[in-house]
Amino acid sequence: MPKRAKELSAAAVSKLREPGRYAVGGVEGLQLRITEAGSRLWIYRSVIDGKRRDIGLGYYEDVTLSQARDEAREKRRSVRLGLDLGLAPVGQRKTLAAEGESAGHSFEAVAIEFLDSKKDGWRNEKHKTQWVRTLETYAFPVIGQMDVADIELAHVLDILRPIWLTKTETATRLRGRIESVIGYAIAHEWREKGNPAQWRGLLDKVLPEPSKVKKTEHHKSMPAAETPAFMAALDGMEGGAARALQLLILTATRSGEARGARWSEFDMEERIWTIPAERMKAGVEHRVPLSDQALSILQGVPRLESVDMLFPDRSGRKPISDLALSKIMRKQQLEFVPHGFRSTFRDWAGDHTEYARELLEASLAHTLESKVEAAYRRKDALERRRPLMQDWANFISQR
Repeated sequence: MPKRAKELSAAAVSKLREPGRYAVGGVEGLQLRITEAGSRLWIYRSVIDGKRRDIGLGYYEDVTLSQARDEAREKRRSVRLGLDLGLAPVGQRKTLAAEGESAGHSFEAVAIEFLDSKKDGWRNEKHKTQWVRTLETYAFPVIGQMDVADIELAHVLDILRPIWLTKTETATRLRGRIESVIGYAIAHEWREKGNPAQWRGLLDKVLPEPSKVKKTEHHKSMPAAETPAFMAALDGMEGGAARALQLLILTATRSGEARGARWSEFDMEERIWTIPAERMKAGVEHRVPLSDQALSILQGVPRLESVDMLFPDRSGRKPISDLALSKIMRKQQLEFVPHGFRSTFRDWAGDHTEYARELLEASLAHTLESKVEAAYRRKDALERRRPLMQDWANFISQR
């Protein structure tokens, strides 16, 4: 008889951080699964007809330990009553299995297994988290507990149609992710039919082309003329969020790049901030020349012992959130967003300076659409960008 798992307290569960599966006790089969991306999910594991089934019960952040145990008890009760968690009764499933039908792999369980199989190929942690979140938000409520063998075109359309015209970019990525998960199931022979989420030859016949409905939404950016006053206001604020926002503005970097800055990335003597490829949107290392003002900000950031991050959250394990930066702007009754300062920098440089376009694009770490221009600009023009970033810092620091 298998040894019963020790019943962990909520406090003990909260301390689990390393990737893996943890039996939390209280209900046989209840586990906390921590993925390589850092996501924590409640899983109920059961064996039905000799085959293992993993059923997602929700994310740790959304479902308490007590709620997860209650849900696991309900799933276990359903199995004992002869119900396969909402699918066919056990006796009917045996008949279907004898006829060669699928014995059952839920879309959610397959998605989790697929994500784990790709753990070494993700570009960065944020990309992995986005993958999970889009499936959780849009796909799991509709097909999460469905057998992948039973998912039809109508189910995929039920997921995509509500957001296809209003959130086209999200919907397009979501479609590709659903297609990948179902493709994984097909490769493992858990599904015999074709892929109902494929675009060419199927969904393209019933949904409009994304390029024809996609609306370009620009981040709201602060006018350059208003930025010096805002920087002055930040000078009077305490806390890591204010310093991170100042660094973001001075370096024209993205929110994640500034919030996730590491001390090991900075060379103070050479005045260079080297952001590694895995933290960049384009997956290419980016060097930022540091202005006098940027160096001053860095010198004022307290350095915590044994913590490489400049701006850690309270746990000390993750950077502060983007919301922390946005809150500063909302408290100032501003409608702009942190990412918009990249546009502010670009508008200022284009309207008020004579710096070449390629220097501006290099400063923003933009991927050039022109292959000829990209080939020509093999180096990052770091030294040529130094006066540009110093001029920008002088402009926004004027009183």
